[in-house]
Amino acid sequence: MIEKIKAYVGKYHMLEKGDIVLAGVSGGADSICLLFVLLKLQKEIPFALRVVHVNHGLRGAQAKRDEEYVAKICRQENIPCKVFCENVELIAKKRRQSIEEAGREVRRSCFEQAASEWGAGKIALAHHMEDNAETLLMHLVRGSALKGLGGIYPVTGKYIRPLLGVGRKEIEQYLEQRNIAFCQDDTNEETIYIRNKIRHKVLPVLQNEINGKSVLHMNQAMDELREVQAYMETQVEMLYQRAVQMNGDAFLVKEDEMRKEPDVLKRMLLHRVLTQSADASKDIGRVHVENCISLFDRQVGKEVILPYGLLARKDYEGIRIIGKVEKEPTGTQMSAEKAAISFKIIENMSESPVIPQKTYTKWFDYDIIKDTVEIRTRRPGDYLVIDEKGNRQKLKSYFINEKIPKEKRDSILLAADGSHVLWVIGYRMSSAAKIQRNTKRILEIQINGGENDGRDN
Repeated sequence: MIEKIKAYVGKYHMLEKGDIVLAGVSGGADSICLLFVLLKLQKEIPFALRVVHVNHGLRGAQAKRDEEYVAKICRQENIPCKVFCENVELIAKKRRQSIEEAGREVRRSCFEQAASEWGAGKIALAHHMEDNAETLLMHLVRGSALKGLGGIYPVTGKYIRPLLGVGRKEIEQYLEQRNIAFCQDDTNEETIYIRNKIRHKVLPVLQNEINGKSVLHMNQAMDELREVQAYMETQVEMLYQRAVQMNGDAFLVKEDEMRKEPDVLKRMLLHRVLTQSADASKDIGRVHVENCISLFDRQVGKEVILPYGLLARKDYEGIRIIGKVEKEPTGTQMSAEKAAISFKIIENMSESPVIPQKTYTKWFDYDIIKDTVEIRTRRPGDYLVIDEKGNRQKLKSYFINEKIPKEKRDSILLAADGSHVLWVIGYRMSSAAKIQRNTKRILEIQINGGENDGRDN
C-alpha cells in the first residue's frame, strides 16, 4: 500500500522537501493510517509534520478518549499536536446548519487557524476511495454540475489527500499488520446522516450484489471526469475573457459573445460568474443558471432573484449580475494607536435587550465565541459570515466589494475569533455573531466610548 500511496502523492506533487504539513487526525482508522503513512514518507521526503485534533463536543467520554489517544500517539512520535474543543451542536443551532455541515466548517476553521500559526503550506486529510464514491453518489442524487461529479479532488489549494487512491480494506489491513490501534466512532454506524446512509445501505448493495469493483470503477470515472473538467475550465476561461466584464459592483455577461457558444459553456460560465459574485457556491444550482440563460430571450428590464442576495437583470448589452448584500453604515479607517478599546461581558440579560445601534459599540453572542477575541489587522484566511445560513465571504472579497483602497486594508482594525472576523470595525459585523433569542451571554466591544473611531479631529 505504501508504494501505491507514494506513487499517488508523486503524481499530484502533494509533498515536497521543506514542506510544513498539518495532518487532521480524529483518532479513527483512516486518520491514524494517514499519520503513520506520513511518518513513513517523511523518511524519504524531508518535511515537517504537525497534527490537529478537533473534539466536536458531541460524544462525551468517547470523544475525550479519542482526543487523549491522538495526543498520546503524537507524544510517542514526537509530533507537535494542537487540540481544539468545540461545541458543534451549539454552533449548528446558531448558524441554522446541520451537525454535519457545522462540523465540517468548524474543522476547516481549526485547520486554517493552526496552519496559519504554524506556517503550514499543506493540510493533509484522510479521505479514501470509499469516501470518494460516497461523495459521487451524494452529488448525483442531489443534482450536480460536472465539477461535482469529479468527487473529492486529490489536491484543492493547500489541502492534500494522500489516501485517496486506496480503499478502506487496504487501510484496515495496513493497521492490523502493524498492530496499530485506532478509535471506533459509534456515530459512524448511525444512519441518521446522509453520508452514513449511503455508506451502510447503498454502497454494500453495489459492491456485494452488483459489482465487487463498484468503488474502484466509480473512482476511475471520477478521474476521467476531473480531466474533462480541467479541459472545460480552460475553455470557460477563454470565454470569460471575451464575454464578462466588471461594471461597478456588477458583472456584465455580454449577449453577443454568449450567443455564439454551446449551452454547456454558457452554463459553466454563468455558474462561475454567480459563484464569483456571491463568493459562495453551495446554494447555486443548475436551476439558477438556467434562469439566467433564459433572460437572454426576454425583454430588457426582466429580472431573476438568485441566492445570496444576487439579482440578474436583462439590459441592452446582456445580463447584469448585481449583488444586494445589506451593508452597515460606511465606516472609516481605524487607528490602533488612538483607539481606546473596552470589552465587557453581559450575563443574565433581559428577554428583549436593547441592542446598541452606535457604529463603534457592538454586541456579540459570546456563547459561540471559541477563542480569545483579539483586536488586530487582517491575516491570510480571514473571513466573515455574511448571512444567517452561515455563508462565508473572504475578508479580501469584502474589502474589494466595499471599494476599500488596497493601501488602507492592512490598517483597518478587526475584532477576530481566530480566522473568523466578528467585526470589521466601523463597517460591518459577522452575521454569525449577532444576538439571538437563545443568547445567554453578550460580549460588548466599545471603541472610544462608542462615539468615534479614534481619528485625529
